Amino acid sequence: MLHAFIEKNVGLMAALILVVILSGGLAEIVPLMFQAQAVEPAPGVKPYSPLRLAGRDVYVREGCYGCHSQMIRTLKDEVDRYGPYSLAVESQYDHPMLWGSKRTGPDLARIGGKYSNQWQVAHLINPRDVVPSSIMPRYRWLAETELEAGDLGGHLAAQRTVGVPYSKEQVENATADALAQASPEGDTAGLIERYGEATRIAAFDGEARTVTEMDALVAYLQVLGRLTDKAYEQQQLAGR
Repeated sequence: MLHAFIEKNVGLMAALILVVILSGGLAEIVPLMFQAQAVEPAPGVKPYSPLRLAGRDVYVREGCYGCHSQMIRTLKDEVDRYGPYSLAVESQYDHPMLWGSKRTGPDLARIGGKYSNQWQVAHLINPRDVVPSSIMPRYRWLAETELEAGDLGGHLAAQRTVGVPYSKEQVENATADALAQASPEGDTAGLIERYGEATRIAAFDGEARTVTEMDALVAYLQVLGRLTDKAYEQQQLAGR
């Protein structure tokens, strides 16, 4: 009877719908207001190096987030397929976040280190060469486009204004650090000092003469899910 009464009373039904929407919105928004307290810290998590940040910009520019999510949910089938579910701390320095919900392609939250640099480059140049059933577009021009690294200091400075803890030295040396990370035969001492011994240094696109957008994108992909081992540690503890 109550249900029938509400359905016949348009004004009351609209008001109740509004209450439900507002309640759901508050449930989603209020926790974000306490995000600093909600994100459990993970020692060792550092901001992206300049080259990886540039790669992330390429990832966003090319619309990769439209087909690939970066958010493994706590569902068993997702964990079995992709790896440990995503933790908030893993994306605390992502502005904007790239969790997404559309999966025309697989989730990439744990893609880092799963394949070699050579595989990633071949996949980006022509996906069908390594995954015959892939419908992903080709991105071969990335290997032919030199990375514009001169303004990376400004990129880091912008990230700093929204809370990413880049130091003054990291901002000032952003261009040099980006070029150094893709030049293993060059001077990488400053890069390692500023970003740590674990910083992966390589000619990511397989060509050391020029630092390209392919270098940047592959460097970014290879760090996804590798900023911290906390998720894997929690999975091991849960399995005991």
